[in-house]
Amino acid sequence: MHDRSLSETKSRRWYWPFGRKESADTVFYEPYGDAIPPRIDEPIAPLQKPHGKWWWISRGFAAALAVFILLVAYLAITAPLSKSLQPIAPPQITLLTSDGQPFARNGAVVDEPVRVAELPDHVVQAFLSIEDRRFYSHWGVDPRGLARALWSNVSGSGMTQGGSTITQQLAKTTFLTPERSLTRKAREMLIAFWLEAWLTKDEILERYLSNVYFGDNVYGLRAASLHYYYRQPEKLKLDQAIMLAGLVQAPSRLAPTRNPELAAKRASLVKAAMVTAGYLTQQQADAIGTARLDVRARDALPTGTYFADWAMPQARELTDLSYEKLNLTTTLDSRMQEMARRAIARAPLGKAQVALVAMRPDGEVVAMIGGKDYAKSTFNRVTQARRQPGSTFKLFVWLAALRSGMQPDDMVEDTPITKGGYLPKNAGENYRGSITLKEAFAKSSNVAAVRLFGQLGDRAVIREARNLGVNSPLAEDDPSLALGTSTMTLMELTAAYAGVAGNSWPVEPYAFKRDTQSWGEWLFDWPGRYESRTHANMEMLLRSAINDGTGRRAMLSIANYGKTGTTQNNRDALFVGYAGEGDDRLVVGVWIGNDDNTPLKGVSGGSLPARIWKDFMQQAVQSKKPAGTSKPAPAPDPEGPVVPLDLPEIPEIPAESGDTDIRINGDSGVRVGTEIGGVPVDLRIDGDGVAIERRQEDAPPAQ
Repeated sequence: MHDRSLSETKSRRWYWPFGRKESADTVFYEPYGDAIPPRIDEPIAPLQKPHGKWWWISRGFAAALAVFILLVAYLAITAPLSKSLQPIAPPQITLLTSDGQPFARNGAVVDEPVRVAELPDHVVQAFLSIEDRRFYSHWGVDPRGLARALWSNVSGSGMTQGGSTITQQLAKTTFLTPERSLTRKAREMLIAFWLEAWLTKDEILERYLSNVYFGDNVYGLRAASLHYYYRQPEKLKLDQAIMLAGLVQAPSRLAPTRNPELAAKRASLVKAAMVTAGYLTQQQADAIGTARLDVRARDALPTGTYFADWAMPQARELTDLSYEKLNLTTTLDSRMQEMARRAIARAPLGKAQVALVAMRPDGEVVAMIGGKDYAKSTFNRVTQARRQPGSTFKLFVWLAALRSGMQPDDMVEDTPITKGGYLPKNAGENYRGSITLKEAFAKSSNVAAVRLFGQLGDRAVIREARNLGVNSPLAEDDPSLALGTSTMTLMELTAAYAGVAGNSWPVEPYAFKRDTQSWGEWLFDWPGRYESRTHANMEMLLRSAINDGTGRRAMLSIANYGKTGTTQNNRDALFVGYAGEGDDRLVVGVWIGNDDNTPLKGVSGGSLPARIWKDFMQQAVQSKKPAGTSKPAPAPDPEGPVVPLDLPEIPEIPAESGDTDIRINGDSGVRVGTEIGGVPVDLRIDGDGVAIERRQEDAPPAQ
C-alpha cells in the first residue's frame, strides 16, 4: 500500500465508485487495495441554490393570469354580449305535429315594463332583500353572496338568498341556453360584468323585474301584479310585494294559485330577509299577514288541445324557461289524431264523456283525446282523471299466474264464492264450473280472478302492476283489487299494456322524440322482459278475450289483443289493447264515463268502448296511408296559423241505442250479437238450429 501524508491527502480529492465521506474542508474517498485514484486539479462547481417560494408564487401568478386572459377572450367570443343589450322578447313555444304542422302555440302573459322610480320603496326592498341585498354595491358578481350561499349549503343552516346576483339571474334567464355547466356559469358572470358596464343599476333592475317568471305562465312584475292581485305594481301593498318577491325562486311550485301554503312559507322568509336587511323591524314583520289573492277572469291564450296541455309543461322543462322563441316537434301524428276524432264522433255517447290515447309500445304518444269538447272542458280524462280500471286490471292477475308456472290450459273454478268476507259475482250470475285459465280470462270471470288472487297473493299481483309502470296506490290484502277497484289514469293503464305489447317494461309515455339510448345507458338501464313462453301465453289470453270473449266487438281481421273493463254499476267502461306487427304495432286505451261518477246506461267495456277501439284501429292499423300525389305537398309553415286537432262538440245521441255484429265461423255456423231491451244476447245459428244465449259481459265486483 502506498503511504501518503495527511497534508497530501487533505490537499487532493479522491474519487471512487462506492460512497463518499465529506468533511468541512475536503472530500475523502475510501481507497481500494493498492490502487491510487487519479488526482484532479480542477475545482468542482458549487451546487445551485433552489428557488424560493416567492419565485414560484410569481410564476404561478403569471401562468394563472395568462390562462385567465385566454379564458376571458374565449368567453367574450362565445358569449352573446351584443344580445345582452337588446330588448327581451317574450317567450313563445309552438308545438308541431310529427309532420311539422303547428297545432298549439303558447305565449307568455306579459305586460308593460316597470320603472324603478315609480315603484313603492317596499316593492324594490322586498326583491332586493330576498334576491340580492348588495345589488347596488357589487359589480354584477357578489363574492360575499357566493361565500354565504356556499356556507349555508355546507352547514345546512338554510339560506334566505341565493349566490347569484340579480344581474347574473338576468343574464342566465334571458341570454343563455339551459345548459348546466361551468362554462355557462362563466359566461353568465361575464355577461353580468358587461351589463354592469353598459347599463345603470336601475336599468338592470327594471329589466329583471319586467321579465322574471312568476308562475301561471306570467312574466314580469306588471303582469304578475295584475294576475294575482288585479292592481298595477305602482299600487302594490307591502304584503302583496312580499308574496310576489318570494315566487321567483321556484315560480311553478310556489304559485299561490296552486300551492298557497308553500307560497305563504316563502313569504315568511322574505319578511325575515327584510328584517335582516334593515327594511323592517321584527314587530312590523310580525304584523304583516298573508296577501289575499284577487285573480280575475282574463282572455288566456289556450294551447288548443288536450295533448298540448299535457306536452307543454314538458316543453317548458326542455327549454328551462328560455326567452327564445321555439318550435318544438312532438310525437303527435295529425293523421292518427284525425282518425281518433272521427271514431269518437261516430259513437253514440249521449251525455257521457270519453277519452282515447294511442301510443307505440315504447311510449311514444301519437294521438290523444281527453274529452268531448275542449272548449267546454279542458279537463284531460286521459292524464288527469283517476278512475277504476275494472276487469282490464285482470291483466296483472293472469300475468302473475303465468309467471308462477301456471299454463293457459290449467283449470280454475268458475263457481260462486260462498265463504269469506268478499263475495263477488259474475255478470248475470253466469257460472261455468271448472274452466281453463284461458276461458276464464276470455269470459272475464270475476270469481276466477278472485280465486287466483287468493292463491297467488296480493304481492305477486301488485309486483306485476309495478313492473309494468303502474305507480298509483294499490290496496294490499284486498281481494277486490283483482277486479280493478284501485284508481289510476287511462294513460297509466295504457302504458302498462304497451309494456306487454313490446315485451319491454316499464313504459313511460312521452311527447317529444328521445335520443337513441347509448350502449352504456342500455347496459345499466336494462328493461324488464318476460320469458318468451310467458309473453306468448299472455298474448294468447289477450287474443282470446277479443276473438272468443267479452271483447268480440273489437275484433279485427289482423292479429289483435285486448281486454274489456266495466266497474261497479257501470260507472266506467273501458277497452285497452293493441294490434299490428313490428313498428306498426299500436296500443290504444278507450274510456267512457260520467264526470260525476254516475252510472252509464247500457254501456259496458265490451260495447261502446270496444266499438270505438275497433273503428280507430281499422283506420290506423288496417288501412294504408293515402297514396301520395306526383307533386309532393308543401311542408307546413311552423310560423303559420295553428290548426286545432281536438274533437269538436259531438251531437247528443242516446247511449243506450243497440248495435249488432255478425260473425261467421266454419265450425260453429253463424253467430249474431245484438241487444234486446238493453240486454246483450247472442243468436247462434248452426246445424242444431237456432239458440239464444245471454251474453256475459265483463262485470264489476259485486258488493
